[in-house]
Amino acid sequence: MSTPDLVITNARVVHHDHAEPQDWDVAVTDGVITGVGPGLDASGATVVDAGGKLLFPGVVDAHQHWGIYNDLHTDTGTESRACAQGGVTTALNYMRTGQYYLNKGGAYSDFFPEVLAASEGEAYVDYGFHLAPMSKEHLGEVSDLVGEHGVTSFKIFMFYGSHGLHGRSTSQSDFLMIPEDERYDIAHFEFVMRAVQKARQDHPDLADEISLSLHCETAEIMTAYTKMVEEEGELTGLAAYSASRPQHSEGLAVTIASYLAHETELPTINLLHLSSAKAMDAALRMAATFPEVNFRREVTVGHLLADIDTAANLGAKVNPPIRPREDVEALWGHVLKGEVDWVVSDHACCKEELKFGEPKDDVFLAKSGFGGAEYLLAGMVSEGGKRGLPLGEVARMTSYNPAQRFGLRTKGAIAVGLDADLVLVDPTHTWTVRAAESESTQEYTPFEGFELTAAVTDTYLRGSKVLEAGKVVGEPRGQYLKRPTGR
Repeated sequence: MSTPDLVITNARVVHHDHAEPQDWDVAVTDGVITGVGPGLDASGATVVDAGGKLLFPGVVDAHQHWGIYNDLHTDTGTESRACAQGGVTTALNYMRTGQYYLNKGGAYSDFFPEVLAASEGEAYVDYGFHLAPMSKEHLGEVSDLVGEHGVTSFKIFMFYGSHGLHGRSTSQSDFLMIPEDERYDIAHFEFVMRAVQKARQDHPDLADEISLSLHCETAEIMTAYTKMVEEEGELTGLAAYSASRPQHSEGLAVTIASYLAHETELPTINLLHLSSAKAMDAALRMAATFPEVNFRREVTVGHLLADIDTAANLGAKVNPPIRPREDVEALWGHVLKGEVDWVVSDHACCKEELKFGEPKDDVFLAKSGFGGAEYLLAGMVSEGGKRGLPLGEVARMTSYNPAQRFGLRTKGAIAVGLDADLVLVDPTHTWTVRAAESESTQEYTPFEGFELTAAVTDTYLRGSKVLEAGKVVGEPRGQYLKRPTGR
């Protein structure tokens, strides 16, 4: 082995194959891990004494939204800084045509190069994109997006069928910027699945890494319940918003999506941000019913940390909603049983001037989504630790599993041959979440005042520090990840 550039010693290395941390050293050469184990030779290398801190693999946050409410060019810089602050070294962003993002429709052959150009050279962490086929035109582009741009993951927003992004119905063709004679509905969802399955057949060597993600809520149920909740006027705030998008709306959407996957023979399905006991129950029932479908189940750190009573403010409005405490506890039960595949931030920076309507306390006038990448790893170590969640499982859910699913072959673990994306975490540092201390441009957080018992101190991207002693350092060095990486 050549002389390493960097050796991290005195670390407690967290690995998905080991429940408890290992007393290993880690050697890095030219941005790649070249040695893992006790007592590595550090001759000639820069030596970092970790002081007994935990050393995690860089977080693969598989669900973010750069550029949804702010200019993509700007968001890539500021929100990737928040990623580095939270130990996220790979951010996969959901992107689509239509209102928000670039605010334009048309073919991805025109749209996606603009996305790549807007984000190039601005990111402090590595990044990629999932794309959503919104129109009939997009269906024929799926296989080419895989081959030409390395986009191996796609998305369906099930509730867009007849429901607005923020809670009230809206003109579908205007909002989604699709032709007036087309519908974004269950039939379109079926055809998206068929297009993704065709891409798997067109690229057989990548088939297991080409997948479809679904935001599972049922538009018709939500429209009816939104009207009911507003007319009754008994609930306000986050409780009202949760009731307006009821838990069984998620369960029904999961069931529909699962049967369509069975019908179209698409086996790689990701069920996004499941927020409730009913959503998880439906997801597990469908996995048992359709064993040929290789489901993955996602939960967000927001739905694991906050509930409708503990979230700091209406800034916690998100889709699907923050839920009552019983749903939070149910989600943790599934995490502890190993029934959740990965945990994400669903980071969508929405500044205060955009977030809230007038009056400010009307939850139905507020925008949906908030940032949170900077709290993902610390939140999971803190809250998971209280519940007895092994640290190896935190690494599995925040790094290894999403890297495996999404074609990130050089990411996801502390292992020889993978990118040296590494995060030092102090498990003894108790601190209070304050939005003012975040690198994000979002001025508030639903987690304001939450006490966490672990803190990210240093983040390495491909062997170079992007966070030191809690502060972002250096220039942007993040790269667009054409998947599969390392091919």
